[in-house]
Amino acid sequence: MRQDKMLRAAGEPFRKLGRFFKTCGTSAKCSAALMGLGQIRNGQVGKGVVLMLAEIAFLAYFVLVGAKDLIGLFTLGLTEGDPILGIAGDNSITMLIRGVLSVIVLLGMAYLYVQNVRDAEKTALRAQAGRPVNGFRQSLRTLLDEKFYFVTLALPVAGVLLFNVLPIVFTVLTAFTDYSSNVAPPRLVSWIGFGNFAELFTKVSYVSTIGKIFYWNVIWAVLSTFFSYFGGLCLALLINKKCVRGKTVWRAFPILAYAVPGFITMIGFRYMFSGMGPINWLLVKLWGEGASVDFLDINSVWAARAVCLLVNTWVTVPASMLLSTSVLSNMNKDMYEAADLDGANGMQQFVYLTLPFVFFATMPILISQFIGNFNNFGISFFLRRGVINAAEYERANSTDLLINWLYNLALGGGSDNYYGIASAVSILIFVITGTFSLIAYVTSPSYKREDTYK
Repeated sequence: MRQDKMLRAAGEPFRKLGRFFKTCGTSAKCSAALMGLGQIRNGQVGKGVVLMLAEIAFLAYFVLVGAKDLIGLFTLGLTEGDPILGIAGDNSITMLIRGVLSVIVLLGMAYLYVQNVRDAEKTALRAQAGRPVNGFRQSLRTLLDEKFYFVTLALPVAGVLLFNVLPIVFTVLTAFTDYSSNVAPPRLVSWIGFGNFAELFTKVSYVSTIGKIFYWNVIWAVLSTFFSYFGGLCLALLINKKCVRGKTVWRAFPILAYAVPGFITMIGFRYMFSGMGPINWLLVKLWGEGASVDFLDINSVWAARAVCLLVNTWVTVPASMLLSTSVLSNMNKDMYEAADLDGANGMQQFVYLTLPFVFFATMPILISQFIGNFNNFGISFFLRRGVINAAEYERANSTDLLINWLYNLALGGGSDNYYGIASAVSILIFVITGTFSLIAYVTSPSYKREDTYK
């Protein structure tokens, strides 16, 4: 019964298409046979010629290049290169990218084809009703006036497809291939289905590493977001107190820390907490040689994690303070006066008045901060760059996050780089962060009680 419903649902678009062609006029059928023909029949010669030229250009592209690229997307090449024998061979990665591009062009042409048929039918009905039909100049004027948004968005959408969608699709598809430093052009890359995912969750070293990293990744995301958010909120509340003087000066100090590029700050902290850095120098001066701490060395675990949390808090608190300051400035002061009359103390006012309002106003930003911290590549990379604890991790250390492990797998150096495995990890990260973002936002007060503070 369920399969019958699924089959009916899958066939519904084709049934709608069949009903449309049974009821549509001759102009729509002409445009379905050849783009622009229906428009010419309706008296729109200029528009019809443009659509015909678009179809001719697409057919020329598809015959000369597109069909080969589309086939290459499925085969990823048939001839393996051999530099010694002078055989160039097929470049599987180039074929994969060009194949994805051909699919995007094909989908764009399909959209234009559908709009062409709809336009021919709509214009024919307009003519039958005795209403005037726009000529080429009028249609162009309408496009630049009533549908100006379409003209202005065409180039940005093309840019997004080329520079955003194409790389994302390429990364996703790479997860289903055996692409690695050992299987790369001139060797042929092959489709292996879910082989990378199976290896990721069956190979002992991968399972152990992903479990440890994910455990720390969640703790890191929660703690770093907590310290950053509430550190900025508490700092904003403290500076906004009436008894505090020189508020401009106190606000300037965090801004200076925020103005320094993050990677410079991290490199500076790396030197400060190194074995020969000023922190260990001070500890040795105060308590002797035994007081030295290996903050960021290969065997350091929680000391290194504490340093990472400290540095991240230092870098991110100023932005949270600015955000909290702007939100607090919009709060209704009458609520606090009423609370004072009712006998509420400062902590009660903070819990029942300040926090709900701040959470409501900043929940989407708080979610984005959590996701940003979950995928915070820079902290571990700059503080412990090159540190690999091979005894406990597969190409990682105790402070690496999933995003750092992905980088180490793909570009970590050595004789083997596992691009396919790294792409599978990137999909795993997307599933985790996307699911959390959706659930957190849908259950947040910003979504469920939108009218509360209006």
